[in-house]
Amino acid sequence: MLIAQSLTEFNDNQWKLVLEKITVPTPIACMPRPRLHAVLEQSVLSCTSTIITGRAGSGKTTLAIDFAEKSGRNVAWYKVDAPESNLPIFFQYLLSSIGFHRPGFGGYSLLPLLRAEPGIHQSPLLAEHFVFELERNSTAPLLIVLEDLHLVCDADWVVTFFRRLLPLLPSDVHMLITSRTIPPAPLWRMRSKQTLSVIDEDMLAFTRDEAITLFQRNGLTPEQANIALDHSRGRAATLSSLAATLHFAETAVLAKKTPEESGKTSYGRFAGNC
Repeated sequence: MLIAQSLTEFNDNQWKLVLEKITVPTPIACMPRPRLHAVLEQSVLSCTSTIITGRAGSGKTTLAIDFAEKSGRNVAWYKVDAPESNLPIFFQYLLSSIGFHRPGFGGYSLLPLLRAEPGIHQSPLLAEHFVFELERNSTAPLLIVLEDLHLVCDADWVVTFFRRLLPLLPSDVHMLITSRTIPPAPLWRMRSKQTLSVIDEDMLAFTRDEAITLFQRNGLTPEQANIALDHSRGRAATLSSLAATLHFAETAVLAKKTPEESGKTSYGRFAGNC
């Protein structure tokens, strides 16, 4: 685990940063999802922020990583954990992540507020100064990714901060949030104000055509894809696991077969297992 001194200071103490939390994850080998990429691209054009929400295994992080890599923007990534419900710690990571691309970010107006240990009543003011710093340090377009925000959604400052922040984000900044749970209602309602775009679990689920494409990339048949889709209900992790497992099984069987037998499929065996 890589640990470094923070890029900012709070209350005259230097905090330790876990650098993996603010490092963009290595891209994951995955099937392209042009349908979802089109939704994200439209969201970047028409909204200031996007939330990808769904249970574990629904494909949130994979989609976020893939889109971040292809977005053409600088990417400030922050993997949120439960202890960061403490506002100064949350900001320590967020400011440091953005600081990789915009050196000195937060030092002009945010740090004095944070050193004063702001309470919930100052969250809107923090949001306004955050936007001011983004505009003051504007360079290349920026994608801010907050992964697993659900881990701090119970903190008393979250709603007041994000409710003020999201409508004010500059046009060259987009915030992409992943969450296992639906964010609090005041944030969720921003969908109707063209501030927030939402990709939910139903949208994340593989369609039948996408499942067939995934299985064909693994040398499998549309029939196998259809059975797997019904079995997994389109859940990304389950469907991908079924495709990988069946591909391995098919490969192992074919390696042992005679040339005459190799043309046969193990479709029936797979159907029985499902």
